[in-house]
Amino acid sequence: MEEKLKQIKSSCKKVVLYGPESTGKTTLSIELAKHFKTNWVPEYAREYLQNVWDNEKRICEPKDILPIAIGQMKLENELAIISKSLLICDTNLFETMVYSKYYYGGNCDPLLEKYASKNDYDLYLLTDIDIPWEKDDLRDKPNERKESFEIFKNELVKNNLPFEVINGTRIERLKKAINYTNKII
Repeated sequence: MEEKLKQIKSSCKKVVLYGPESTGKTTLSIELAKHFKTNWVPEYAREYLQNVWDNEKRICEPKDILPIAIGQMKLENELAIISKSLLICDTNLFETMVYSKYYYGGNCDPLLEKYASKNDYDLYLLTDIDIPWEKDDLRDKPNERKESFEIFKNELVKNNLPFEVINGTRIERLKKAINYTNKII
């Protein structure tokens, strides 16, 4: 099980889009990867949890967290092998850990915590809550955006991880993300 959460060694720089639900992470990660002509790692939880919703009509439960983490790491490792200098990650294990703690009363599988802290990224782009929340089958906390943003930000600060806040219009967000990414490559 542990090997499935381990990040493979790679020479490419890694940028993670990180933050609360419905803050534009996927849109920005796709645009950023397109700009830099590189690969992006989609959020495995979206596919996994949409399947759960479609088949069982339920939202994420603690038993789903490790399978989501394993699926995310598998995608990231596969793309890290073929990426030359830069990889854009729509999420990572650290975000999965923060979500787990936020949703489940501070609880998180110790194995996930271990690898969420061990795996290495060059930059986190923390997406702000200054865009409209969009409802879908999986999103469920429209009234807790400010609180969740602070939780996500505090975890970055507490763990001394390199990050920049991304806010503004879609174009402003992309320009800021490009600028911050250029600084690490």
